[in-house]
Amino acid sequence: MTRQDNITAASGLFNEDLEMIRNQLRRFIETEVTAKAEPWEEEGMVPRDVLRRMGDLGVLGMRYDEQYGGAGLDVMSSVVLAEEVGRSTFGGFSATVLVHTDMASPHLENAGTPEQKARWMPSITSGEMITAVAVTEPGAGSDVAGMRSRAVRDGSDWVLNGTKMFITNGVHGDLYFVGAKTDPDAKGSRGITMFAVEKGTPGFSVGRALNKTGWLCSDTAELIFEDVRIPAENVLGEVNRGFYSVMKNFQNERIVLGAMACAEAQTALDMTVDYVKQRRAFGGVLWDKQAVRQRLADCQTRIAAGRQLVYHAAGLDAAGGDCVKEVSMVKAYCGELVNSVLYDCVQFHGGMGYMRETPVERMSRDARVQAIGGGASEVMLEEVAKRM
Repeated sequence: MTRQDNITAASGLFNEDLEMIRNQLRRFIETEVTAKAEPWEEEGMVPRDVLRRMGDLGVLGMRYDEQYGGAGLDVMSSVVLAEEVGRSTFGGFSATVLVHTDMASPHLENAGTPEQKARWMPSITSGEMITAVAVTEPGAGSDVAGMRSRAVRDGSDWVLNGTKMFITNGVHGDLYFVGAKTDPDAKGSRGITMFAVEKGTPGFSVGRALNKTGWLCSDTAELIFEDVRIPAENVLGEVNRGFYSVMKNFQNERIVLGAMACAEAQTALDMTVDYVKQRRAFGGVLWDKQAVRQRLADCQTRIAAGRQLVYHAAGLDAAGGDCVKEVSMVKAYCGELVNSVLYDCVQFHGGMGYMRETPVERMSRDARVQAIGGGASEVMLEEVAKRM
């Protein structure tokens, strides 16, 4: 067992089936992702055949009904997936997978009709169809109430106009779950509706692929909607109630991001401990220095605390409990944690930690967005404060 596995086993939350899934995922990721993903960073995307093979493994629809190719599991399966993709050392790969499984497609699971699920879900779980969620706009990120995209009813259709920004899987996605204002007179976040929009729909285009600091193998886009005609059967859930769908899925999204962040931090820390035990300096190795040992021990302690916070929130969610405060803590704490740990890991790798050839350099760039995406730390702390 690795150091990370010892903590996982001690939690008691993962049954034999989940551990089998974990081991299967780990083997796949070590051989098919970590060992091969360097070129993906230059290409700006994860090859779709890799995602289809993950679909063949059965890990892209673990939360969904068996009739659609799923496994009917709960949030703990998402935690396992997030931890294992987080170990890959490629944050862009993790983002591509987790947006599809736990941030976009849940909108169909939570609000879709039986007909909508039968139409799209089998292709989602198989990896033939990759999903994205388009809520964020140039002037409306964490502040969903600032959304300016509009959809107007026209006969049996809706006509959508607007721009979405920072959309993961936006360039190469196949099915987009798009939020738009459908009641312009509604105050704040009210009056939003979610729509399913397929690639190739007239008027829908990728404005541009976005260049990022990290997550380079994750395709991210600006999306343009110009008089996009959407049939009424593509409305997800109730008209004007889309905000509640977005908020509902934020809880799952933030648990998954917390699990991913902790796994990334643990993986980078393990690499750094191995490095400082071999790196010779000042007549010995860096591990001989008390300041180095204690700082890394502090990192390990904080990672362990973060993982237990993730498991606690996930356990509450799986039991149907009210966990908005705990999930907000997870997102705030773990997003900052992975950045802090990666800072120390780069520091103790010295000059090599600043070289593009080392995983910790890439991981340090990938980590930065963890305190922003899915709910900025400051927004999350406000959610905690409201419930204190």
